[in-house]
Amino acid sequence: MSARLLLVRHGETVWHTENRYAGTSDIALTERGHRQARALAQWAGRRGADAVACSPLSRARRTAEPAAEALGLVPEVIEDLRELHFGWGEGRTIAEMEAEDPAAVRAFRHDPVTGAFPGSEPPGQAAARAVAALRGLAAAHEGGTVLVVAHNSLLRIALCALLGIPLGRYRAVLPRLDNAAVTEIETDGEVTALRSLNVPTQIAPGATEGLPA
Repeated sequence: MSARLLLVRHGETVWHTENRYAGTSDIALTERGHRQARALAQWAGRRGADAVACSPLSRARRTAEPAAEALGLVPEVIEDLRELHFGWGEGRTIAEMEAEDPAAVRAFRHDPVTGAFPGSEPPGQAAARAVAALRGLAAAHEGGTVLVVAHNSLLRIALCALLGIPLGRYRAVLPRLDNAAVTEIETDGEVTALRSLNVPTQIAPGATEGLPA
């Protein structure tokens, strides 16, 4: 029996407004990030879910908690949903790294797996733990729906692994998951289908209420 996973990138942080690689650094949400979390909670209340899971990093937990409360649930914190550690790139912008070592940045842009930043977690290793965590959630909630709050790079490489896309293409095929947007997959054992990608949960200024759940 299949399960639906609603994959969500956490809300905005200070480092994301500066385009810094947050990785495993525990960076707090901005006020806008908290608003995004509240909008996700409203969306989740309309959509419904049987369980909520999240990364242990505070930006993911603070994004998941309002949604879990709206659903009457307690979020399950899963260590393997944490973001990749970016090594040399942790806490830095691409521009800062390029000024120091342009060859390393060129290698990363060409292939973020073989050209991963020095000292970073191997993307293949991170993909394996993320996929195992997601498949574990699907198996535990067969026939149900799980809201999963995690991170931009982790979710993109997990999606590539689940959908049969080469990991080295993750930045080209999936340039970005927006903060608090939802990507829905349906998984049945080893088979995964993409049902939607990067669906916003916030209502745009001037838009009318009643958007599809």
